[in-house]
Amino acid sequence: MAWHQISVITSENTAPKVADFFSDLGAVSVTYMDAKDEPVYEPAIGEIKIWAQTRVIALYELTVDPANMKSRTLKHFQQEALEDWVFEEIADQAWERTWMEYYRPMKFAGKLWVCPTGQEQREENTVCLILDPGLAFGTGTHPTTALCLEWLASHDVTGKTVIDYGCGSGILAIAALLLGARMAYAVDIDPQAITAAEDNAVKNNVQDKIICCLPEQFKATNVKADVVLANILAKPLIDMVGQIAGLVISKGQLVLSGILAEQADSVIDAYQPFLLLNKPVQQDDWVRLAGIKR
Repeated sequence: MAWHQISVITSENTAPKVADFFSDLGAVSVTYMDAKDEPVYEPAIGEIKIWAQTRVIALYELTVDPANMKSRTLKHFQQEALEDWVFEEIADQAWERTWMEYYRPMKFAGKLWVCPTGQEQREENTVCLILDPGLAFGTGTHPTTALCLEWLASHDVTGKTVIDYGCGSGILAIAALLLGARMAYAVDIDPQAITAAEDNAVKNNVQDKIICCLPEQFKATNVKADVVLANILAKPLIDMVGQIAGLVISKGQLVLSGILAEQADSVIDAYQPFLLLNKPVQQDDWVRLAGIKR
């Protein structure tokens, strides 16, 4: 099946209104895209942050007349607020499989494989985590996740309790279990992430050793762990410093990621009262911090 794709550039304040209007006109999906190559790094927890100039993209069935959609939209908004209209007809695709063409097995510290379904690697003295791209962040391809996987594969977590705080796909919690951890908690504010983590745990046959939950559910457990991994962003890491550091037992290990290199000093300043920090480790523009709880 093919689709009409209609897109237009507008301001960050107008973009949500245009998106809602496209939906009201029967769009089967509406997405945002950066129109001016402007990075957005630091949304607050629960905040959806978009770009100053945003392209709003809507998909419609082929029965829809794109010119009519544009005309109706321009009657609802000021014409100068909407620019660079683009109409395209696009073929349907198996989007997950398209992404998989670019997703290949990855090996961390000579010990941990992360592989898509059908490309599993079985080598002696290694473990294989099976993970396919999905709705939740975390496949190991991004430096923030790769830095944490490298740490896990380089340290002995045998028999330990692990908390993956901001778990996304659950990749770090599952990796820890495959590497010998006794129990893992996968925590995220996004219910889709909890679902993804549960599904991935089943796929890797560790569902009996993992608890996936929202922060408010996790708080009720009063659990502290030998190892805590928090792959979030610098601002929430700093805002929640007491809460995150408090999850680690005395002499336990804390791993922080999602930190841009220029933000590292601020995060170090926040966590030094709680941790004996190791030297930061950098990959591309991103930094991993790790240390032992005082």
